[in-house]
Amino acid sequence: MQEKDWMNNPKLQGIDKSKLEMLQQMADQGSQKNQNELLSFLMAAASSGKSKGLQFSPEEMKLILEVVKMGKSKQEQERLDKIVRIMQMMRH
Repeated sequence: MQEKDWMNNPKLQGIDKSKLEMLQQMADQGSQKNQNELLSFLMAAASSGKSKGLQFSPEEMKLILEVVKMGKSKQEQERLDKIVRIMQMMRH
């Protein structure tokens, strides 16, 4: 999948384009982080999104993750799932 093609997936058509753009910008920045830096980066990005009034419903997050994981190896998919679980635990 091309870098921004995921944003055009029909499953995501109900999600505000500004949210998807923000995610793409975060992904571009996050791709430059090593695994130790990634979690703190994601937490800061989530906080920044909230301060800008951009919050994702659980349904939106589920759809976005489903689309982003398409074409990824099993190992990459598991890594994404692990990061999401950690972030969810830290939010509660």
